[in-house]
Amino acid sequence: MGSWLLLLLSEGIFNKDWHVSHHLTSSTGPTMLLLLLGLMAGTCLSSLPEQEKNPQYWWDQAQQTLQHALKLQELNTNIAKNAIMFLGDGMGVSTVTATRILKGQLHHMSGEEFQLEMDKFPFVALSKTYNTNAQVPDSAGTATAFLCGVKSNHGTVGVSAAVTRSQCNTTKGNEVTSILRWAKDAGKSVGIVTTTRVSHATPSAAYAHSADREWYSDNEMPPQALTQGCKDISYQLIHNIPDIEVILGGGRKYMFPKNTPDVEYKDDEKASGTRLDGQFLTNVWKDKKPRNKNAHYVWNRTQLLELDLDRVDFLLGLFEPVDMTYELNRNNQTDPSLTEMVEVAIKILKKNPKGFFLLVEGGRIDHGHHEAKAKQALHEAVEMDRAIGLAGALTSENDTLTVVTADHSHVFTFGGYTRRGNSIFGLAPMLSDRDNKPFTSILYGNGPGYRIVAGERENIFTVDYAHENYQAQSAVPLGSETHGGEDVAVFAKGPMAHLLHGVHEQNYIPHVVAYASCIGANKDHCKTFSSSAGLAPQPALFSGLLTIFLLLSLLF
Repeated sequence: MGSWLLLLLSEGIFNKDWHVSHHLTSSTGPTMLLLLLGLMAGTCLSSLPEQEKNPQYWWDQAQQTLQHALKLQELNTNIAKNAIMFLGDGMGVSTVTATRILKGQLHHMSGEEFQLEMDKFPFVALSKTYNTNAQVPDSAGTATAFLCGVKSNHGTVGVSAAVTRSQCNTTKGNEVTSILRWAKDAGKSVGIVTTTRVSHATPSAAYAHSADREWYSDNEMPPQALTQGCKDISYQLIHNIPDIEVILGGGRKYMFPKNTPDVEYKDDEKASGTRLDGQFLTNVWKDKKPRNKNAHYVWNRTQLLELDLDRVDFLLGLFEPVDMTYELNRNNQTDPSLTEMVEVAIKILKKNPKGFFLLVEGGRIDHGHHEAKAKQALHEAVEMDRAIGLAGALTSENDTLTVVTADHSHVFTFGGYTRRGNSIFGLAPMLSDRDNKPFTSILYGNGPGYRIVAGERENIFTVDYAHENYQAQSAVPLGSETHGGEDVAVFAKGPMAHLLHGVHEQNYIPHVVAYASCIGANKDHCKTFSSSAGLAPQPALFSGLLTIFLLLSLLF
């Protein structure tokens, strides 16, 4: 009876993300419970698409896909006026698949057949994520790769592999610049949007050069590094590239003097400023802007959405003392969503006739996984996919190259022979053949979800495993779940997107974006491009013009 009950649970009741706790199981008669679950399971199964039973459905679907693929021979070789890079921190392939199912289920579908916005991109590649000194990477070395074009050591940002982590004196002369700098030097507008602190590993590689990713303010730096002249990452954000048009995310506390009360959490000492140099970097940021430009600093959603964007030249938004809150817990009165921040950023940046480069990080996907809170991680990924869709609606594929990728994966998996339409957070339809206990489809290879109760694996019927902060079970106990080392996906659309086509080193990515945008060092090919239209020369167009010219010469 136990296995059948679990099958009903996974197919039926958990399809709607409901939860039957041990209280219900212990207080309800087995016969009545099985009858109830059986009715629910029947309802679930009958909702599966009837057309999928017909072979013609799958035939037609494949033929439509084939015709679409054949059209990809007409490559988009335009110059990319704009480039947007979406980085799902920790968004491995298993996370992408689980996100697809979740988003589909949020749209009242079984989920597996759903298409994410990134799924619709015509070109997909794989990226090898290792750091120069690490088989399984961290977010600092990987960010240096996909933003600066060179691989580097674990824990370092914006520097080459000649720099040793935490050793300030190895930094000088080994700094490397990012695609954000290349775009700025070409006269484009640039922006950074993240759900982490703006001084976190991924965004910091766009503007900073640091021997340690955790030097958020001078308070986190060792005295020796300060003596040797190294600067903290928040300081570098304001001084290294002072004309970044848009900076949106968290990280307020690192911008203010130590013990300065936070504007939002005045009584929380952990939210107070950390800086030892006494600088109010938000003021320094504003003072560095030209007097004839409108620079705005905001710290809550209301201020952000009330801005007249036509009158905004520079925008700094810091919405939390450290990282922004998870999307599932977000206060929509005070904290903007990632999608809202992306919309504001694009509307400001696109005013530049020369175009823009925008880095967008769904950073807390990674944090959810580290905490083994799969529900938090996947909802973060769903929100990033919404932002991808919004960015597509605000730009044109003709002149905007959009790349979606991840810095690394996680030891996150889901399986257990779950049936079609099973809640992504539901049970596998079987019991362990060791302890005869149920398990969720989602599991981690290691992490804080490892629990032993009375000498045995915890029985998940004793906990609310549908809760947003439920920590999925893991095989090895760790305080924080680790990254995974496998390749991650790269999705691309727009000008020159076809250059992302196979298995690549991660540092190849910004070289493609720069080539497509005609920025950086590799610009020889741009001489043959049409500077007026921003398009690559089309042979058919020139052939047509030549024909017209010859006809006119005969007439006159």
